[in-house]
Amino acid sequence: MKMDDNDAQKQRLKAAIHYTVGYHCQHIASDCEKQITKQTIAAIAETAFRQCDIFAKDLEAFARHAKRHTVTVDDVKLTARRTTALADYIQQKSEELALNNQELKEKRKKTAAKRKSKDMEPEEDNEVED
Repeated sequence: MKMDDNDAQKQRLKAAIHYTVGYHCQHIASDCEKQITKQTIAAIAETAFRQCDIFAKDLEAFARHAKRHTVTVDDVKLTARRTTALADYIQQKSEELALNNQELKEKRKKTAAKRKSKDMEPEEDNEVED
């Protein structure tokens, strides 16, 4: 039986999550001088994968409910609303991104204004004296 692209992609994602969970568990275990079994790592990885799947479906549903095809920051905030620490973290990051975007817009406006004022100055160097 041949796996289709969706199943193959799902398996690669699961493997990546399993690898990442194992990596972090190793570091945490060494810091705490404890051991974490392979079964525990597999259980954590499977839980993380299922939670991501639930989040993805929720994000799609929120966007669809708002009659949009694009997931927005507000959809992410709604998805995280049940986990206070996650919701607070996402809110903080959202505010940081908004502030950074505002600063970039202001810089672009200043740069554009400088360019425009330079273009408006008379070209004195090109005038020929008699």
